[in-house]
Amino acid sequence: MELAKKFKQLKKKYGTELMCFLVVNLFRLEKIFYKCKCINYPKEKCMFALWHAHQCGVFSCNLNRKTCIMVSSSQDGEIISRAANAVGVETVRGSKTRGGTKASLELIKRIQNEDINGALTIDGPKGPNRVVKKGIIEIAKMANVPIVPAVYWSPQKRFLKFNSWDEFRFPLIGTNLVMVFGNPIEVPQNPTKEEVEIIRLKIENDLKELYEDLKKNYKKYLKQKN
Repeated sequence: MELAKKFKQLKKKYGTELMCFLVVNLFRLEKIFYKCKCINYPKEKCMFALWHAHQCGVFSCNLNRKTCIMVSSSQDGEIISRAANAVGVETVRGSKTRGGTKASLELIKRIQNEDINGALTIDGPKGPNRVVKKGIIEIAKMANVPIVPAVYWSPQKRFLKFNSWDEFRFPLIGTNLVMVFGNPIEVPQNPTKEEVEIIRLKIENDLKELYEDLKKNYKKYLKQKN
């Protein structure tokens, strides 16, 4: 049985609280053994653009400053939020369909007033897979920070695989991951619709190019000094 369905069945049978307990402690255990080489980590504050399937990459975004990621207000989002908090990642709650405006404003305020990066899964919460939505551009503009695409990968097989729309995989203990951060993408204060679309496509293309480059040069990156 596919893991996504099994997860939902367990949640329905045992409740959200128990699932929170299990996932939070899995994340805490994972943090102890988590191995991820970070390449080109940005020095300045920014908004990280991640694919929904790469949301576990926020572990690696928490280096020189904390990262705050927007998480859905759903029950599944509650589990994800508690797990993220358990490993030191901040969260704000909301999505396009529920509480998104309030969450976006809270994230913007925190980026402006604290030494913290923002992060958004740019194709969530329901896809289409790897298609960038425009929300991150508006948040980056209002927070006055650039957007930094970020991807991670490992050729190893130590992943829990979920048969979901985003092809989500959870890295298990001992997985040697590499996380690559792209070049900052600046957002003008008053972009036209055409400029917004150009930026959206650039984020999308940069993520795809970073991912292909990482898969091709994984061993080189793994040996590279930080």
